Amino acid sequence: MTVDLSGRVAMVTGGGRGVGRGITAALVDAGAHVVVVSRTEPEILPANSSFLPADVRDAEVVQRVVHDLVAQHGRLDIVVNNAGGSPPSDAATASPRFAEKIVGLNLLAPLYVAQAANAVMQEQPDGGSIVNIGSVSGSRPSPGTAVYGAAKAGLAGLTRSLAMEWAPKVRVNLVTAGMVRTEQSDLFYGDEAGVAAVGATVPLGRLAEPTEIGSVCAFLASPAASYVSGAEILVHGGGERPPFLAAANVDKADTITDRGRA
Repeated sequence: MTVDLSGRVAMVTGGGRGVGRGITAALVDAGAHVVVVSRTEPEILPANSSFLPADVRDAEVVQRVVHDLVAQHGRLDIVVNNAGGSPPSDAATASPRFAEKIVGLNLLAPLYVAQAANAVMQEQPDGGSIVNIGSVSGSRPSPGTAVYGAAKAGLAGLTRSLAMEWAPKVRVNLVTAGMVRTEQSDLFYGDEAGVAAVGATVPLGRLAEPTEIGSVCAFLASPAASYVSGAEILVHGGGERPPFLAAANVDKADTITDRGRA
């Protein structure tokens, strides 16, 4: 199946680096014109893309940048709410200002962008598609980034509600990403040996590449996903191995497999 987004205009927040750069590349490869929206302009933009500066945590700025985008390109078909993240912080000592910034970036900013995009898409004959980028941190404990995990859990709930409120014109979906190899992987996993060791804990044996997140976004934005809305797609390489399996002192050959006793 080939995803064809020719003639479509997409907006990717935080689309100039990391996972966002992979999303931008995937949408461009599918034929869309991508407008990268972030606070700072990327050093390199691929062909068939452009840049608009904005702090997506500011609702008024978001309204203005979406207005400018539509004025320049005449339409807005696809939005990917990718901007997000959090530095480590102990939940017991996280300041109110820190918590507000993390929730603002990871939950409120996607809402502001989605609201502005929806207002445009509802007036277009063929509506539009909004894809929110979630995290496995929103569905399991997230020690060290508890506020971030809570915000991503909220984003999952927001996605489901918006999909119901804004149908049938606008589809809203969530891509829940696992560990992704980016230019900042060393900050989280160390050197190449550390990256490889962490990747080995994933069933598929490696970290995701940013474009692998992007290709799922391109699919969700395409006509091939025309009946997909309010969905969550896990892109985590098979998930995380439960810690108890490593700690358990059980011979696999003696493991009880009977459904009624396991």
